Amino acid sequence: MSYPDIFIHSVGTALPGPAIDNQTLAKKFDTPSFTEEWIDTFVGTRQRHFAVDLDTGEVRYTLADLGVLAAQRALRAATLRGGDVDLVVMATSSPDDLMPATVNLIADRLGIDRVPTFQLQSGCTGAVQALDVAHHMLRCGRYSRALILGADSCAKHLDLSIDITTLAPEERINGMLFGDGAGALVLSTTPSPGAVAIRHVFVQLVGLNRPPGQIVKWLGLADRSAGGPVITEDYKAIEESVPVLAAEALGEMLETLGWQDTEIDYLLPPQLSGRMTARIIERLGVGSAKEISCVADTGNTGNALPFFQLERALPRMVAGDRALAIAIESSKWIKAGFVLEKV
Repeated sequence: MSYPDIFIHSVGTALPGPAIDNQTLAKKFDTPSFTEEWIDTFVGTRQRHFAVDLDTGEVRYTLADLGVLAAQRALRAATLRGGDVDLVVMATSSPDDLMPATVNLIADRLGIDRVPTFQLQSGCTGAVQALDVAHHMLRCGRYSRALILGADSCAKHLDLSIDITTLAPEERINGMLFGDGAGALVLSTTPSPGAVAIRHVFVQLVGLNRPPGQIVKWLGLADRSAGGPVITEDYKAIEESVPVLAAEALGEMLETLGWQDTEIDYLLPPQLSGRMTARIIERLGVGSAKEISCVADTGNTGNALPFFQLERALPRMVAGDRALAIAIESSKWIKAGFVLEKV
C-alpha cells in the first residue's frame, strides 16, 4: 500500500527576552566553580534565553505565549490562518499546567477549534514524536494540514531565592545548559513551491531495564516538603550514551531508506550543549554533510530545538538536497530522528 508524501511548508520559532551570555550568568551564579571561562570551555554554550527575568524573578512569558508566537510565525510564512489547520500536535516536558493542556490554550488563541489536538509529554525527542503522530495522521487521508509545536521553559525551575552555592553541581549546571523557546511547523498533504518532503520519521524506546538519565519531579501540595532536588541528571550516563545512541539512530534511518551517509547534505545532530554536540558529530562521522547546530546561541531548548535547526536548514536546501535530524531522549532513553528531501 502506498501513502502520499507529507510536506513541510514553513517553520516558525520564538525566544523570550534578551540573550543571557556567560558573563551575565557567571555573575548571577557568583561561585568560583562556575566562571565565564569554565562555562565557555566545558559547556560550550555562549548564550541562552529565559522566560523569567533574572533580576526580578518575574515570569514574562508563559509556555503558551511562546507557542503562540512560534505558531503565528509559521502560519504567516505559509500564508495560512489558524482556521486553516485541521490537526494540532504539541510536545513539551514543561507545560504551563497539567490541565488544561497548553496545546489547547495555544489553539484557542490562534482561533483553532473543532479539530483534534494532542499534547505529548516528553523530553528531547518529543518534537520528533509529535512529527511522527502528525505524519501518520496526515497520511491516513482524513486531514490535510497540521500544526506541529515543540516548546519548553525552565522558568518554573529557576528559583532565584535559593543560595546557589548550596546546590550540587548537577543542579547548578542546568541553568547553564538549558534555555526557553518554542517552535512550530506547518505540514500539508499537498506540495507547494519550496516545500520539503518528509521521507522518514523514526522513534524507538531503548530504555528497557535501564535507569533514567534524567528525572523531573511533579510536585503537588502533598509532597512539596518532601525534600530533594526537583531535577536530577546522570551526566556521566548521558555523556557516554547519547553519542552511541545517535550513531545507532543514524545507521537505522539510513538502512531503512537504503541510503549511504554520503547522500546526506545536511545533518541536524542532537543539541545538548556546544561541547556535547562536538562529541556527537565526531562519533557520527558524517564528514560530507553540513552540520546545522544552534545550541551555542539558544541553549538547550528541549522540544523547541529541532525547529531552530530547521529554521536554519530549510532555506539552504535546494532541489534534491537531503537533511537528516537526530534527537536523543535521556530520561528513559529514546532515539529518534527524521529525514527530509527538497523536491
